[in-house]
Amino acid sequence: MKHIYILVVLISGLCYSQIPTTYYDSAEGLTGFALKTKLKTIVSNGHQARSYGQLYDGNGINGSNGYIDTHSDKTVSSGKNYESDGTLLDMYSENPSGTDPYNYNHGSKKCGSQSSEGDCYNREHLVPQSSFNSRSPMQSDIHHVIPSDGRVNNFRGSYPFGNVASANWTSQNGSKRGTSAMSGYSGTVFEPIDEFKGDIARALLYFVVRYEDTVKSYSSFAMFDGSNENENAFFPWAIDVLLDWHNNVDPVDQRERDRNVAAYAFQNNANPFVDHPEYASLIWNPVTDNEAPTAATNLIASNPKGNSIDLNWTAGTDNIAVTSYDVYKNGVKTSSTSNTSFTVTGLAPNTEYCFTVFSKDASQNIAPSSNESCETTLEGNSSSNDLFISEYVEGYSYNKALEISNFTGSSINLSNYSIARDRDGSGSFNQALTLTGTLETGNVHVVVNSQAYQETLDRSNQISNTDAISFNGNDPVGLFKNGVLIDYFGELGGEFNFKDKTYRRKAFVKGPTTTFNLAGEWDEYEANNIVDLGTHTLTSNVTKNSQTNFTLYPNPAQTNTIYFTTNHPLNIEVYAVTGKLILNKLIRSDAKSLDISNLNKGLYIIKMTTNFGVQVKKLIRQ
Repeated sequence: MKHIYILVVLISGLCYSQIPTTYYDSAEGLTGFALKTKLKTIVSNGHQARSYGQLYDGNGINGSNGYIDTHSDKTVSSGKNYESDGTLLDMYSENPSGTDPYNYNHGSKKCGSQSSEGDCYNREHLVPQSSFNSRSPMQSDIHHVIPSDGRVNNFRGSYPFGNVASANWTSQNGSKRGTSAMSGYSGTVFEPIDEFKGDIARALLYFVVRYEDTVKSYSSFAMFDGSNENENAFFPWAIDVLLDWHNNVDPVDQRERDRNVAAYAFQNNANPFVDHPEYASLIWNPVTDNEAPTAATNLIASNPKGNSIDLNWTAGTDNIAVTSYDVYKNGVKTSSTSNTSFTVTGLAPNTEYCFTVFSKDASQNIAPSSNESCETTLEGNSSSNDLFISEYVEGYSYNKALEISNFTGSSINLSNYSIARDRDGSGSFNQALTLTGTLETGNVHVVVNSQAYQETLDRSNQISNTDAISFNGNDPVGLFKNGVLIDYFGELGGEFNFKDKTYRRKAFVKGPTTTFNLAGEWDEYEANNIVDLGTHTLTSNVTKNSQTNFTLYPNPAQTNTIYFTTNHPLNIEVYAVTGKLILNKLIRSDAKSLDISNLNKGLYIIKMTTNFGVQVKKLIRQ
């Protein structure tokens, strides 16, 4: 379903069980080995040990497909994409900048025997099985047991990871084995390519945290310091190279974040060094941090409802990292968040509230206050008693769409709802089309004719060629619940003509009605206008909504320019889905366009601000 005015780090289309937002709360403020031990508790609690065979495909695990979810060459929402062909992602054969030397399909060519690269793949323990005698749960822990070409796995053996001075063997993607280049270790080491050094480093850091209480006995692995007194777990040379790979050579990317979420779905725990890269230095290289972050800026309170207000702001900066923000309401702390957006709930209707936020780092240094931003909640309850039609698109030819909104406060099973048309205003509805899926509150469901324009199809949640979505301008369309008409566009049996028009429900309309009021409840637009299709706002303030009703098009954008419909100056901020600000530009009221030629293909969050309010939408660059 399509989201409405939410700025989140999200998203990549994942449908797995999500890592709880409170997962690391108990680690806040800790450093050194106290932090390491706390993380051990966090990632151990709830960890469900899986069988060795389930790594391949998650067989028998509800909501997880093992390596198919965690190690597939799939498109990611930001950062570097490879072939995106769904094949097994093997760190020892993937060529990030060219054609892979060979590929494996999941479930095919599992090792038995191998004599050369490309023969088969198996499961490699980044921490060798011999060090922990193949015991569970270490043997099948998906955070450190990865799919690997069998031949390369054989050559890596149980050697430690490190930087190679002189290679005696090199894989087809450039991974190599040879003499150590690190001071402090003179034996043979194995070095993956730069693209995956951070992935492997974070897997090893996870391992010594998860198995903190037993890893001191795994001294057969040359990277581990087996002394009972040493809480570092690693020899100095080993932790030095891992921190370098983690922080400098290959920092966390979106692909790894996605893999961490999928791993959580597989075994119900996460790698903390993926979610919080700063933890590694806080544990193994702690420094006294007395430097406070900079203040958060551009705080904007917007999207008021009867009992809630949305907050968005620009992140503060820190010498190490900003870890959280304290949210204050009327001078009193009400909550904390690690995001740069937050919805304040439990507010009284028709009441003004003023907000500030304070940046904090892991050492609890607090920044000066952000700017203050005030907003007034709406009168009464700005929620709906049921689903309703929020947009009607009757464009040229078969460019037809219907948008259904949910502002009930609850998720809705759409199988109880359907749409149908009154063909030629005959007075009776034709065959109904049952809606599909679940519609979360605050979201919309867009039904599109299968022969519509591509840009309209791109905004669809459901595609059909049935009678219900084949209206021709003189066909009223109804929304039904359990076969009972609850809302419609048009007048049953009437002679209205809506041909080649787009109509959007006014924002103060709170729910369905069986009394059609074209002038009072609908705004008319030209043919094929879909700039707002896929989003809808609900408010009881007509004047304010008309001032903040600015839009962008085309979206998805296939050219280097996007345009805005507004009579006011706009401040435009474009964010990656990671939350990183990519573009910030003021658009004059007479300009109304923005050059996006520097944006790569993918999904972005765009925030549009005027003196009257703010809108946050998804922007797709094609």
